[in-house]
Amino acid sequence: MPRFGFMTVIGLAMVLVAGPAAAQQSAELIKKIEDETAIRFDPAAADAKAKAAEAAELRAKGQEAAAQQAAKEGLKLLGM
Repeated sequence: MPRFGFMTVIGLAMVLVAGPAAAQQSAELIKKIEDETAIRFDPAAADAKAKAAEAAELRAKGQEAAAQQAAKEGLKLLGM
């Protein structure tokens, strides 16, 4: 029984630590897009900038997975 309690505590600690780390990933992806589009002015950069705005909006709504997906699509448009 003590082993189960220990494993439960460890599992909860991992979830609490991993949650904020995953939430930070979309912000980093959005920042990469913004940095790259600041120096590029081609149509792909404009499309990627729109994807970054979409990702930021989704992140603000708390839809982290969708925000990450949108940001990754924006990076693909830039060839990154």
